[in-house]
Amino acid sequence: MTETYVAAGGQRIRVGIRPGTGVPLVLCNGIGASFEVLDPLVDRLDPDRTVIRFDVPGTGGSPDSALPYGFPYLAWVLGRALTKLGVGVVDVLGLSWGGALAQQFAFQNPRRCRRLVLVATGTGVLMVPGHPRVLAKMLTRRRFRDPDYAASIAGRLYGGSVRARCDDVARIFLQQLHAGSRTGYLHQLLAGSVWTSVFALPAIRQSTLLVAGTDDPIIPMANAHIMSRLLPHARLHRHSGGHIDLVTNGSELAPVIDEFLSHPGERP
Repeated sequence: MTETYVAAGGQRIRVGIRPGTGVPLVLCNGIGASFEVLDPLVDRLDPDRTVIRFDVPGTGGSPDSALPYGFPYLAWVLGRALTKLGVGVVDVLGLSWGGALAQQFAFQNPRRCRRLVLVATGTGVLMVPGHPRVLAKMLTRRRFRDPDYAASIAGRLYGGSVRARCDDVARIFLQQLHAGSRTGYLHQLLAGSVWTSVFALPAIRQSTLLVAGTDDPIIPMANAHIMSRLLPHARLHRHSGGHIDLVTNGSELAPVIDEFLSHPGERP
């Protein structure tokens, strides 16, 4: 993997690129996490596929944004960064908070975004919420800074395969360049608090794969069913895991994603 920094839209964005062939896959990460958290997924994806990862402002190696931002602005920044890297058409995968960014990018870039993968995500403020006690733990970034705390809450917070392997989450978080800043995390929370895709989803024409776990305490399965009805060209892949099984159980989900990106009209 090669690492670089790109100046785009007034931001300095840290980018990691695994070179390969074909249409690049851009990964949009969950809230508060640097792109190293996605290493287990990238390792399971087709090794010939180009993969582009980045840290949003205030996470990993990307400095804080001077001002709060919304998803439309951040999608524009991502587009500018890709242009500076000489990248044109892309596939986009978004996990959780990153799923909102992926939806916004697809909406704003109908010709540039070829295919869309939305994992453990929803439609923003107008969605079926998780349990309040679970969501309350998302309001702070302590789990990224305190491995023991991360392990203690991982099963209840993320569900799925993490319930039996809580220490795996702590190890994954420790792989980060460094935890996101307090300001960066606040900006991400604010971006999600004022955004919804409910009214935009019918206009997203890209072939879309929805990946949702039946044991996800943060994003209940009902949200995936709602999105599958609103998106014109979507199909849903249900699995028995939880919110971050894409990372902790990549051996099951990475082949589903590879198959979709190669043959979007076929069901695995």
